[in-house]
Amino acid sequence: MTSETTLDYKERASSLLKSDAEKILQLIKVQMDNLTMPQCPLYEDVLDTQMFGLSREIDFAVRLGLMDEVEGKKLLNDLEKELLLLHQSILKK
Repeated sequence: MTSETTLDYKERASSLLKSDAEKILQLIKVQMDNLTMPQCPLYEDVLDTQMFGLSREIDFAVRLGLMDEVEGKKLLNDLEKELLLLHQSILKK
């Protein structure tokens, strides 16, 4: 595989994973705004399931060499920080 093709795959993998992280954030926002509060077991189950799935996707991309492990961890950490801020803002209402 050429380095140009490899770079394209890495960019696409990174873009898809960032999109999945954004979808999780949006899902949790909708759930918090309309359905349940953060203390609800359903909220925790959805969040845990989604975060686990994303972590497995990232692990797969890292194992394929499409994403650097540091970049993958940063993506998860950034999402966790955003979710924590969202959680705190809901509790302040």
